[in-house]
Amino acid sequence: MGGKYRVTGNTFPRMRRPRHRRRLVLAAVAAVVALGLAGWGTLQLIDVFTGGDRKAAAAAHKKKCATSVSKQAALPRALPKPAGIKVNVYNATPRSGLAKAAADELKKRGFTIGKVGNAPAAYDKKVPGTGLLLGAPTAANGSFTVLGTQLPGSAHRTDARRTADVDLIIGTKFKAFSTPAAAATALTALTKPSPAPSPC
Repeated sequence: MGGKYRVTGNTFPRMRRPRHRRRLVLAAVAAVVALGLAGWGTLQLIDVFTGGDRKAAAAAHKKKCATSVSKQAALPRALPKPAGIKVNVYNATPRSGLAKAAADELKKRGFTIGKVGNAPAAYDKKVPGTGLLLGAPTAANGSFTVLGTQLPGSAHRTDARRTADVDLIIGTKFKAFSTPAAAATALTALTKPSPAPSPC
C-alpha cells in the first residue's frame, strides 16, 4: 500500500508474548507447600527433642489408670455368707474322729454342714497339706475364698459337679482352723481390699 496508509517500521505495532500466568500460579503454590512442609518438619523436630508427644500420651495414660484404680477400689468384693455355703467334711488322715470335730467347729462358725465321713479312696491319705477344697468352678472365687479363711494354706481344685456344695478334705498337716478372730479379719480384708498399686 502506498501513501498515508503505508506501514513503516516506525509505526508497526509491537507484538508481546502472552504472560505465562500458569507458571506464576504454580510457582506460588509450590512456595506455599514448601513453607508448610518446612514448618511441619520443624514442629516434628521440636517434639522429638522435647518429648512432647510422649509426655502428653504418658499423662493421658496415667490419668486413665488412676481413674480405673479408683473405680476398682470403690467396688467392694461380693462374697457369699458362711450360712450360704454347704460344706461336706471328709477325713483323709489316719486320725479318727477328725471329720466330725472339724464339721462341728465349722457349724459353730456359721457354715452349713452336709456329709461327714472318711475321704473317698482317691483322696484317702493322699492330701499332703492342711486340706483340699473341692467344688464346682463357680466356687473358685466365692465359697473357696470364704472357707479358705478358716484353713489357710489349703489347696483348691474344681470338678464337674453342678451343685453348690463344697468338699473339705482334711489333709495330713491339719492341726486346727484359724481362730475366729483371724478368720474374720481375713474375710474383712477380702471384702474391703485396700487399693492395689497402679501398674501404670
